[in-house]
Amino acid sequence: MSGAEVTVTGVCVGFDGHRVLRDVSMRAGAGEVVGLLGASGSGKSTLLRVVAGLLTPDSGRVDIGGTDVTRLPTHRRGVGMVFQDNQLFPHRTTLENVEFGLKIAGVDRSERRARAEAWLERIGLGGFGPRLVTELSGGEATRVALARTLVVEPTVVLLDEPLTGLDRELHDQLVRELAGLLRDTSSTAILVTHDVDEASALADRTLLLSDLQS
Repeated sequence: MSGAEVTVTGVCVGFDGHRVLRDVSMRAGAGEVVGLLGASGSGKSTLLRVVAGLLTPDSGRVDIGGTDVTRLPTHRRGVGMVFQDNQLFPHRTTLENVEFGLKIAGVDRSERRARAEAWLERIGLGGFGPRLVTELSGGEATRVALARTLVVEPTVVLLDEPLTGLDRELHDQLVRELAGLLRDTSSTAILVTHDVDEASALADRTLLLSDLQS
């Protein structure tokens, strides 16, 4: 896996007459982890959704790896996203959750199972495959969400406050683990957070959303 450069240029997004993002521009270099800081409701998650292809901006463009992807659907961008609430599938086992993206991509059953099991081992959850995700602790669920995203080898990883709500000791442990995973996979990553210490520990560079827009 290798990361791709992400460039956001002049992105504007509004809802019901309220401008959430105004002429936002930023860049994340290939393999760089960028922390995006801002107050709650400032539009950080909205910007991630634009990069992911979950939301089309009113104006502006998004380039990934030098290609304009502004109008491309999510599955054609090579992007993986970890949400604040993990968004695991409660009716599926832990292994099935990690396999899901590979299944959608058409990877055959034996290969996707082997890759998913390898990732469960990598995140310290070897043997957890048969468990329903509803039986997992908060930290375990977060690890599964990370594995589900990284197993498909995205060129860009988007992290929307994935460690929110964990107790401090577990939070700090997962910060260290996530930093290692991002380094090991050479992923380009954009991390949205309101935690300055978290951003400093994970990111090569931090940006304030308020500084990115006019």
